Amino acid sequence: MYGLILVAGLGSGYGLSLLPGLLKADYTEGNYAAYFPNAQAKVVLYGTDWCGYCAKTRAYFKENKIEFVDLDIEKSPAGKQAHKALGGGGVPVVLIGNRKITGYDTGAFQAALKNTAG
Repeated sequence: MYGLILVAGLGSGYGLSLLPGLLKADYTEGNYAAYFPNAQAKVVLYGTDWCGYCAKTRAYFKENKIEFVDLDIEKSPAGKQAHKALGGGGVPVVLIGNRKITGYDTGAFQAALKNTAG
């Protein structure tokens, strides 16, 4: 009986620890116009050359023929400064229109691209 209570307690504790990640939005809306390097750019990737998820994001954009500006935050001082101003943290950070997407999330990319097209 005590074992069952212990397992239930640990299980619910673990489940609750995952809850914030499940409730986190796929993107943050805002006015990110100042972070696009030029008026023609519709998609900007802030990343690094060693980041696996940055590589997956680049590959996704290339495979789907999505034009994007690729800013390496370790090689571009302007990219590093913009990444920091956007909240920093991890990479990749992707801007599509008025949406900031942190991490590799093809569903969020597709939704943002659809939102900017219509």
